[in-house]
Amino acid sequence: MNRPLPPALRQLIGRRVLLSLVLIWGLGSTVVLGVGNHFVAEAFDRALLDDAHAVAAHVRGGQPTDPAGAPLRLDLTPREVGLLRFDQSETVWFAVYAPDGSFIAGDPDLQPGTVAPGGMHAFSHLTRDGRELRRATLQIVGPPSFTVVMAQTTAERTQLLRRLLVYSGLAQLWLLVVLGSWLLRGIERDLRPLAALQDAVDQRDAADLQPLPPTLTQQASTSDVQRLGVALDGLLARVQQSLHAQREFAGNVAHELRTPLAGIRAQAAHALAHNDPAIWRSEIEGIAQAEQRASRTVDQLLALARAAEGGIALTLQPLALHTLVRDLLLRFLPRADALGVDLGAEGLDQAVVVRGNTALVEGILNNLLDNALRYGRGHPPRITVALHTQPGFAVLRVTDNGPGVDAGLAQQLQQRWAQGDQGQRLGQGAGLGLAIVARYVQLMDGRLELAAATDATDGSGLAASVWLPVAPTAPAPSSTVQTPQ
Repeated sequence: MNRPLPPALRQLIGRRVLLSLVLIWGLGSTVVLGVGNHFVAEAFDRALLDDAHAVAAHVRGGQPTDPAGAPLRLDLTPREVGLLRFDQSETVWFAVYAPDGSFIAGDPDLQPGTVAPGGMHAFSHLTRDGRELRRATLQIVGPPSFTVVMAQTTAERTQLLRRLLVYSGLAQLWLLVVLGSWLLRGIERDLRPLAALQDAVDQRDAADLQPLPPTLTQQASTSDVQRLGVALDGLLARVQQSLHAQREFAGNVAHELRTPLAGIRAQAAHALAHNDPAIWRSEIEGIAQAEQRASRTVDQLLALARAAEGGIALTLQPLALHTLVRDLLLRFLPRADALGVDLGAEGLDQAVVVRGNTALVEGILNNLLDNALRYGRGHPPRITVALHTQPGFAVLRVTDNGPGVDAGLAQQLQQRWAQGDQGQRLGQGAGLGLAIVARYVQLMDGRLELAAATDATDGSGLAASVWLPVAPTAPAPSSTVQTPQ
């Protein structure tokens, strides 16, 4: 069952922005309603209290100047009482009570509310005939002393709150629509370079690994899209490098194996054309040698292809170079003895620690010794492996007394397929050994130098020097560095 596709980035951002705006609108409306209710209630309560003070101003009696026993009374005519009760949208009640709680005037069923000690008035809610009332209780401390109660329905204040909520809500909703439209257009505009980048990648052919047009990233309104474009360019460059290495490897294998395979085929055909066992043995030995050379060429091609794709992280750590060189020399001694080569070493009794990779160092020394044993044999053949230090570097030098090379050919020999010319031909190899050494040295931040051997008795010979960075005095933990491209 196919999983549903996730929403587009534009839709996801739009939803979150609109949801945030709706939440803000709801919270804003709630705040407006709360604040409006507070001030509307305060205004209506103040008006109700003013009416209570107006009633209290017309209470007579109970003064020291009044005749003895003069009762409290409300000095209002029926017409004035009607005007007091008049309201276009609300029903108003009032009552006046003596200090002892006896009723003086107004509506006898309208009871006063509770006033806090020390207070002069209080507001409260009550229900009368199924309607919600707002009541104001005013205590007058005399002489004379009495209590005035005013009450009215709350329909007008409720209607006012509704109008306030509607008008403010509509205004906020209009602002929400305007702001949401503006934000969505801004999101659309800011994501347009990303969509153009997507279209450019979608429309590309699989073989097109060229960098993206600069305008796609330069026109981006955010650094994130620019960094994405740069990252895609870097990915395309790495893929192109990898494909180039693979194509080159396939071409190199086809080119280098054509000759040995043709030789093997010819030798097999020659052996099959004769019945002499001696010829068979001779041709089979030639086939075995050709197969050995072809296998060595394939191994070198694979090593060089891995080195060419060295864009991955390479772990460098402190290595005891003197111990590693000594162990490798011991492996090559049987082969050197079989070839009659005097294989010696110098400087291996001094500890030398470099920052490198064990596999790469072994590959460097294997190729240098293999080249020297194949092409650097003089009369008598002699090969010397020396190790010494320079400020900040350890120098590993392999010197032979073979034909040597001139200065112009030394740099060329570090390229693939390079061999000596007709006068300085080093052998019949594929020309890959020194190219592999140069690449391995580069991966470890070192350098390779090829020069004439100055200590050769006949003035010839080749000295291959590898310079590797010395590790810090205190052993440092392994770290990961980015290999050079």
